[in-house]
Amino acid sequence: MIPFRLIARLDIKGPNLIKGICLEGLRVVGNPGEFALEYYRHGVDEILYMDAVAALYGRNSLGELLRSTARNIFVPITVGGGIRSADDVRAMLRCGADKVAVNTAAIANPALITKIAETFGSQCMVLSIEAKRRASGEGWEAYVENGREHTGLDVVDWARKSVDLGAGEILLTSVDRDGTYKGFDVDLVEAVCRAVPVPVIASGGMGSPEHLVEVVRNSGTSAVAMASALHYRRCTLEDARSSLAEAGVGIVPHNEWPDTAGSDG
Repeated sequence: MIPFRLIARLDIKGPNLIKGICLEGLRVVGNPGEFALEYYRHGVDEILYMDAVAALYGRNSLGELLRSTARNIFVPITVGGGIRSADDVRAMLRCGADKVAVNTAAIANPALITKIAETFGSQCMVLSIEAKRRASGEGWEAYVENGREHTGLDVVDWARKSVDLGAGEILLTSVDRDGTYKGFDVDLVEAVCRAVPVPVIASGGMGSPEHLVEVVRNSGTSAVAMASALHYRRCTLEDARSSLAEAGVGIVPHNEWPDTAGSDG
């Protein structure tokens, strides 16, 4: 059985950690490196950096942040936003990333999924899906550009296809729930988990430890990405671990990570 993972999601704009609601109305939270180090010290299992404005500039600008993070933090790091080619992936890995999350470019060119998986391994290729429930209430559509642009793709069908093409993991963000503290879209997460044999990271909506337990018990997800709940201390990593343990969920053992602040490696 694969242990459940708690992932800190940090959305970045320029030098700042930012957060919005439904991927809009972005507000500055603080210094992303400092927040990442704090989460590492409290036993987070992975770090997820998402460049929120990469699509605007056509490139990912998190290289220096990645290099700094990799010198001080020793858990897997995933980076997303503006990844458009195998060369982009290579550059991110050289800066210290372990995995890349790809959304827009994968939809525009699905063969990129296979290219990344074959070149760097399927474990490196994380498909990022921004999902919105259809107006009819039946199913979900995949979006790009921070949930602003339609693709016409059904989320579940796209998830299946991406795995067939080589995606080794799916980052599933509910745009409708993002930053609302209303809880995960459990139906969405369950539908994708049932459709694919790879790990699914649930993202968007967590406001309390109870929401975490609910999505774990009812969807089959193997990880959650926590953002606002962590940044604004509505739920600490200790709270999350305690709730999961009480619910009988197998989690990655919490070690006391070394204090590496100021270290060069």
